[in-house]
Amino acid sequence: MKFSLHVQTRITDWQMIKFLEDLGYDAAWVPDTQMMWSDCYATMALAAQNTSKIHIGTGVAIAGTRIAPTTAAAISSINAIAPGRTFLGIGTGHTAMRVMGQDPLPIKEFREYLRVVRAMLNGEETEFTYRDKTTSIAWQNHGTGFRNIEDPVPIYVAANGPRALRSAGMYGDGLVSIFNEQKPVLDFNLKHVAEGAEKAGRDTNDFHTVSLTNAVVLKAGEKLTDDTVIERAGSWVVTALHFVYEVWRYTKDDSVVPEYMKDIWEEYNDHVSHFPLPPEKWHQRIHEGHCSFYPTNERKFITPAMIEGTSMVGGASELAEKIRQAEKNGLREISLLPPLANIREAAQEFAQEVIPLC
Repeated sequence: MKFSLHVQTRITDWQMIKFLEDLGYDAAWVPDTQMMWSDCYATMALAAQNTSKIHIGTGVAIAGTRIAPTTAAAISSINAIAPGRTFLGIGTGHTAMRVMGQDPLPIKEFREYLRVVRAMLNGEETEFTYRDKTTSIAWQNHGTGFRNIEDPVPIYVAANGPRALRSAGMYGDGLVSIFNEQKPVLDFNLKHVAEGAEKAGRDTNDFHTVSLTNAVVLKAGEKLTDDTVIERAGSWVVTALHFVYEVWRYTKDDSVVPEYMKDIWEEYNDHVSHFPLPPEKWHQRIHEGHCSFYPTNERKFITPAMIEGTSMVGGASELAEKIRQAEKNGLREISLLPPLANIREAAQEFAQEVIPLC
């Protein structure tokens, strides 16, 4: 099992990735969310220049905000600084696009995007369509040092729905998803990944699987209602709530609401309806605090059921047992996303207390 962190992309805090390297983490994922954080590639460049072992990649790059050749150029530039330890996590942009009031990239377009990036990172000439005009593109050679495509850059696709999962199988080297540490979720995801791989004539023998989650290491006597636990769990809990609400808001499909959210679902809908903004601007508020902190007026939604439903929770030995079981089920990497205020403490605690038991 590999262990990593998704870090909030703050360019003045790139040293966080060096800190993770010193703790022994395998990788750092740097998110690409333009309306919230710093630019991911600028942050990764600083971290890549100042580290030597840890793998660094996008967590995840947003296909809808950059054309495919731009993404291929950006990640291969990072690979020139950190050869062989760079990866590209990429997704349709559920939050990054929704927070602008826009839709994520449609799956058909996302699949074509992956095809182009895959071909470019393989050094192949490929067709590229832009504004309804299709041309053949190939890298221009101006000498060494501009990019590195000799050392492979694996593509890890962020996906949850069947069509996106099949796209991961067609063009990706791995999958990053929430709740992958749960066997029914991982089995469902890999079934659709395998379907996509079969369609593309690929095998999934070395396919990488990553679960994006948060871990709350309970100390002796701590309860899920304690302030200390709520502070460590809260940002991830409300992020999951915001994610589900956005899916429900656009589909009106009640089946997307998990059981552990149902007790607070009606109250949360009422909370959103009272935003001090017209409905057409709700997108500016729904994802407030995304993965960094929880809004104070949303603390009431951080219930024990929500914490247990969204996060890995337990004592160090209990968490280690859950991770060992997830590894037996086929999971290959646990990636944590603690709140910004205690990310260093959370990373250190997990590295020292949980990882040695796994």
